[in-house]
Amino acid sequence: MEHIKGSKTCLVTGASGGIGGAIAKMLCASGYNVFIQGRNKDKLQQLKLAMTGNCEVLLGDLNKTEDRERILDLAFANNRIDLLVNAAGISSFTAFEETTPELINELMQTNLITPMLFTQEFLTKSKSSAEDHPHHEQLNVIQVGSAFGYIGYPGFSTYCASKFGLRGFTEALAREYSDTGISFRYFAPRATNTNINAVSVVDMNKALGNSIDSVDEVAKAFITFLNSKKRQQVIGWPEKLFVRINGLIPILVDNAIQSKLSIIKRYLQPSS
Repeated sequence: MEHIKGSKTCLVTGASGGIGGAIAKMLCASGYNVFIQGRNKDKLQQLKLAMTGNCEVLLGDLNKTEDRERILDLAFANNRIDLLVNAAGISSFTAFEETTPELINELMQTNLITPMLFTQEFLTKSKSSAEDHPHHEQLNVIQVGSAFGYIGYPGFSTYCASKFGLRGFTEALAREYSDTGISFRYFAPRATNTNINAVSVVDMNKALGNSIDSVDEVAKAFITFLNSKKRQQVIGWPEKLFVRINGLIPILVDNAIQSKLSIIKRYLQPSS
């Protein structure tokens, strides 16, 4: 990538998905040089064409060690990276007893273990890059989590576990690196209109009257969060309130969810 003088550079994973792509597009419009990573070449190329600034595609599967290494080598070649946004992720709305071991492994690998490994490898590369760019400004690492990283929800047990873990990982690193120029932050969208959600999830949210954000709304909230000094951010109301209540008086959230459990389970049933 031809680095635009005076501009910051970011790497966005999962950019071939809805939220990751919208965030990357918004960052590019905000003046960032943007590396977009994903597994779908066509979607990444379409996203690049829609960009208004400097953008480069990094195609690869982050669950593969060799792909992670190659992506980081390309990203750091003649560049410093000021911002890493880990937006890659998958979801599943499935009764726990019907969740296969393969799906549990895939969810935990993609949503938690791979972001941990990629963040570790990114930090190593960033340290080497800092030797070539001694005037490096503060480095931001933002994990895109979920409101379900705060609230356990029926049908999303494994997904919640992965996002709870990602939030704990981010919190621990924020404290471990608090005496450095590296910040670790957690951004938590609520229900969002993306292809990651099954039709049953969309129908359930409508039946429950839950608000569903567009990816552009999420991206705008991300930019606001990025420019703030907050370490974590949950999007939307009443989700913000539920997160706080769940941390203080979880039985109130237990009761609220239980009152809607029959509706949730109606959509949780496998289709015939």
